[in-house]
Amino acid sequence: MFEKTDQSVRLLSLADDQPNEVIGSLIPASARRARRRRSRTAKVLTGTVRVLVSTTAAAAFLFALISGYGLVSVKEQIAAPTITIIDPTTSSEVALSYGPLDALSHSTFFSETRDAFIDEGISFVEVDMDEKLLRFFIEGVLVESAPITSFGEDGSWFDAPSGLYQVEKKEEREFSNVAQVYLPRAIVFEGNYVIHGTPSYPDGSPVGPDFVGVGIRIEDAAAEKLFESVKIDMPVLVHQKPKEGDSFVYEPTVPTLETPHYLIADVENGAVLAASDLDSAVPIASLTKLMTAVVASEKLNLDSRVDVTSPTFVESLIPRLKERTSVSMYSLLQLLLVESSNEAAEVIANEYGKEAFVNEMNSKASQVGMVNSKFVDPSGVGAGNTSSLNDLFKLTQYIHTNRHFIFDITVDGELSTIDGMNEFSGLSNFNDVEGLDNFVGGKVGETSAAGQTSISLHTVKIQGSDRTVAVILLGSAHRGDDVRALISFVEERFKR
Repeated sequence: MFEKTDQSVRLLSLADDQPNEVIGSLIPASARRARRRRSRTAKVLTGTVRVLVSTTAAAAFLFALISGYGLVSVKEQIAAPTITIIDPTTSSEVALSYGPLDALSHSTFFSETRDAFIDEGISFVEVDMDEKLLRFFIEGVLVESAPITSFGEDGSWFDAPSGLYQVEKKEEREFSNVAQVYLPRAIVFEGNYVIHGTPSYPDGSPVGPDFVGVGIRIEDAAAEKLFESVKIDMPVLVHQKPKEGDSFVYEPTVPTLETPHYLIADVENGAVLAASDLDSAVPIASLTKLMTAVVASEKLNLDSRVDVTSPTFVESLIPRLKERTSVSMYSLLQLLLVESSNEAAEVIANEYGKEAFVNEMNSKASQVGMVNSKFVDPSGVGAGNTSSLNDLFKLTQYIHTNRHFIFDITVDGELSTIDGMNEFSGLSNFNDVEGLDNFVGGKVGETSAAGQTSISLHTVKIQGSDRTVAVILLGSAHRGDDVRALISFVEERFKR
């Protein structure tokens, strides 16, 4: 796919700031001059093209953005480039896996990454949600620019957060079971994200102006040109600005509970209202399944059916897959999240390849910033599935912001938008907290190694405002009592 298989692009820190010459890239001269003013110059070395980061502000930005990692490089391989960040103190390189990447939500980092791709002559698709514009580059040259007419709702599985992705498949006419429409010239990346033309219903009529977006829609003529030119494994850079910050402020305090690890915090602004032992890594049991759901939603097509071979090495409290030969991936998520099905976890992971899937779980944990977490299986049955309160809160915030439908499923086991998507009726929701009617999402777990664990989201009235708070418990002996005690404490402490 790429001609230069042994080259790399590196964004350097100020320590490497040496003025050199640059090979001109095939982009408009005005844009090239603007970038040269911003980025200094570069020099072609043996097998390596070096591009300087844009001045002190940009360098400081990168340092602050990626936990002290100040350098970025892009190594072009046969299929697609690999972006790595380099620790300036140890010079060690860490590869960034393809998928959602919060760093690319920041305009400076995104533009520098895009410019590095252009300078290296890489073919790629750029999706800028804020400008509502899609651009297509062939060997660094802009050949197509098209307005984005609609895109997936925030938090839905069609919502493509900022990140680095790869084109996985192309379909002339893709049918979406969820939306019950055909998507013309569909270009699929990262399993559930899709670029397409104007959808149409099975009778051939186009969707109306009120149709909710399924993926990234562009005009039909542009979609046809893009479809003809784009290649499998081609990179897709996606940019959305970070969500606006929340200014709500709490007064910190910590109640006395017997449970060794507890946290209650505001999901929107991250304020910790009460906590104990935030960073100790302990077994988490079926809270593991929340990460399983995240990876499934980002690596697998939830709008598909999969073959079922019910695993014999795990047990679920309510077995439901024994008599089935196939099941929809979305229905497996329902079983996974509502009834904490270990069978569903294994079937989901096996669809991707279990070892590879668990690797993706750990990779995703690194992306989210879960520094004290490790996953060894998709169900949470193993005591080696460990995390900390702080890490689990990061995961909770990630789901709440980017994959809210996961929490929606945990509230309503019957959640379905069209006929046929819900294959299991009468599910028993293990996640409800008895005595509370403000539960808006979460997951429970329990093993002998972990004790009782839970993540639960609740809407509470604080200082006249409705706030969403997360209660996280690890090693509890009385999960329901602890959740109710923490909610009551917060309501009483911050009622004024």
